[in-house]
Amino acid sequence: MERTKLRKRALATATAAVAVGALGLAGLAGIASADPQHGPAPTAASGQLSPGLIKAMQRDLGLDADAAKARIGNEYRAAVVAQGLEKSLGADFAGARVSGDEAVLTVATTDRADVARITGAGARAEVVDHSLDRLDAAKAAVDAVALKKAPKDVPSWYVDVRANRLVVNTARTGAADGLLDAAGVSRDLVRVQHTTEQPRTYADLRGGDAYYMNGSGRCSIGFPVKRGTQNGFVSAGHCGTPGVTTSGVNQQSQGSFQGSTFPGRDYSWVAVNANWTPRALVNGYGNGDVTVAGSTQAVVGSSVCRSGSTTGWHCGTIQQHDTSVTYQEGTVSGVTRTNVCAEPGDSGGSFISGSQAQGVTSGGSGNCSQGGTTYYQPINPALSAYGLTLVTSGTPTDPPTDPPTGEPGGTWAAGTTYAAGAVVTYGGSSYRCLQGHQAQPGWTPPNVPALWQRI
Repeated sequence: MERTKLRKRALATATAAVAVGALGLAGLAGIASADPQHGPAPTAASGQLSPGLIKAMQRDLGLDADAAKARIGNEYRAAVVAQGLEKSLGADFAGARVSGDEAVLTVATTDRADVARITGAGARAEVVDHSLDRLDAAKAAVDAVALKKAPKDVPSWYVDVRANRLVVNTARTGAADGLLDAAGVSRDLVRVQHTTEQPRTYADLRGGDAYYMNGSGRCSIGFPVKRGTQNGFVSAGHCGTPGVTTSGVNQQSQGSFQGSTFPGRDYSWVAVNANWTPRALVNGYGNGDVTVAGSTQAVVGSSVCRSGSTTGWHCGTIQQHDTSVTYQEGTVSGVTRTNVCAEPGDSGGSFISGSQAQGVTSGGSGNCSQGGTTYYQPINPALSAYGLTLVTSGTPTDPPTDPPTGEPGGTWAAGTTYAAGAVVTYGGSSYRCLQGHQAQPGWTPPNVPALWQRI
């Protein structure tokens, strides 16, 4: 699994400890720098946040404007610190989450000796029984069984870092027992919960907004992307298969699906014609568009907002990453579970935390009148799967056409996802990341000053 691979590539302990300190103290784009233990809480620069996003957070999370801005700043700093601690703690790491309107970061470990390192980085420490690697492995075993045959009456399962357990939601205890037995998962790692949830995808065949598939079905654009010089966007996999043509909200020819995965995962990408220009924006539905600055994954408990062509802006919080959910069409793994509402036609639409792209709407249950649960497919795995580059403010248009064949040494590596504030070495010099992104071949720190600052 992706997080497990990341931990296996962890830096040496001493080096990582220094890196965590740098992450906690580094100045972040749009966020005031502060000492993680004693300084004031960082706040997002008000000029860089959409009024529509702030308004939706006020409506759905009960925050005033200043509290919403402060929370976004705290959540982004928490995400950066959590990523550094995940590398530093290695196999001891047991998950991270934020809580409360001030987004206080808690990081769990299986080794009490790690407590000082966690608190030194400005987070609360929690000692638990099971590492995230162990719980991820148990979930992967359940996923393997479910992907062969979608389980009946078991709508979702996920690793809950708060409970330090693999949670299995089921309508019948016997159905959950059968799935766990088939996967060979120890009950010591599991919490079984009863649910009436009946997830469905949010594709809408009743017409009218965002983009249309073959002139009929409707979904919502996720995020504009590029693949080399080709422009396009990412969306949900269940919205279309390769070759399906699309038209825009103006009913004019737009493009066609180039890649699509569903079930298993739920992502796709559409290449568009020259009449469509990608912008680093998310539709604010009359309240001001939101600028996309990167794709740093937010921590569990963080605020997140969704934009979709049926219901517009709605906000909530991230409940669990790496969730598996069973739709009528089959099981999808690796999605993120939220308490944000959505309705048919919102499929494929943008999930964003502050200015950081999080993912595209997959499906869920409930509606925006009574509330519900919605899952999104994280953006970074989708970009990686199809070799795409997220269009962001300040991101280079394309990698150099002739990237160097050899690298002069250092810790920077193509394919790695870097958070703002991360420090790498390249060619004998050190560089600090200015905005979150996934490194591409040729985007070496000296070549892309929009992304890296020499220190």
